[in-house]
Amino acid sequence: MNPFTKTAVVLFLATLSLASCKSSKEEEKNKEEETFVQKTEKAHQKEAFSAKEAIQFDIQLLFGGQERLNATVTLLTNSSKGLIEFKNGSKIITDHDKVFYSSDVPSEKSVRFDAYTWSYFFLFPYKMSDGGTKWENYENKESDHEKFDSQRLTFEAGTGDAPDDWYVVYSNKETNLIEKAAYIVTANKNKEEAEKNPHAIKYTDYTTIDGIPVATKWSFWEWAADKGLTEEIGNATLSNIKFIKVDANTFTPAADFKTI
Repeated sequence: MNPFTKTAVVLFLATLSLASCKSSKEEEKNKEEETFVQKTEKAHQKEAFSAKEAIQFDIQLLFGGQERLNATVTLLTNSSKGLIEFKNGSKIITDHDKVFYSSDVPSEKSVRFDAYTWSYFFLFPYKMSDGGTKWENYENKESDHEKFDSQRLTFEAGTGDAPDDWYVVYSNKETNLIEKAAYIVTANKNKEEAEKNPHAIKYTDYTTIDGIPVATKWSFWEWAADKGLTEEIGNATLSNIKFIKVDANTFTPAADFKTI
């Protein structure tokens, strides 16, 4: 090999090495720049989920050993409309901020709470970057804190039905999937009262539906900032989960439905 050729080879290899290092550094930088929300939404396949029209599932929810909810839930993936059809045939329909329901619902007092709460828990991984959401760093003081990335979610005034609610969200560091979320419920009470009794939901038994991870088990707990989950108070099982197409009648209330 003549000296010119040898020099050219050395320069080529050096350039290739520099390019490789630069590429690796850029990839690492891009990875580091991903926010908590971006990593979590990516893990939950938000883009693929949002490309679907609607999702449907059966849910049985128990609190204190008593059945709280047994229904089939249908939701538009953009969360704008929803349908809860109870096993007795009664229905709750949501259309943005409007709620319609049949008079034979199991509990008329909790209609609005039921209308939005359970669907929000299901859709949570896909609503993290909704308008009005505010994320901030959270110091996790629990004994197993090294397993999780954690951030606190609050809301701008006027966001949703309960803008004073807050969440502490924990994603698994290995998968970036949401594992649990602590929260307060300010419905029918002020923020100070709600903060005396925070709860948490734990998502487990993830399965894949059309390539999208979905938790099939929920458990509900008492929660404390320094201890995390303390006492289990309820659980839910989700089954028959599937993406579906809907028609104009799916979210249309009957003429005799009440509204709130």
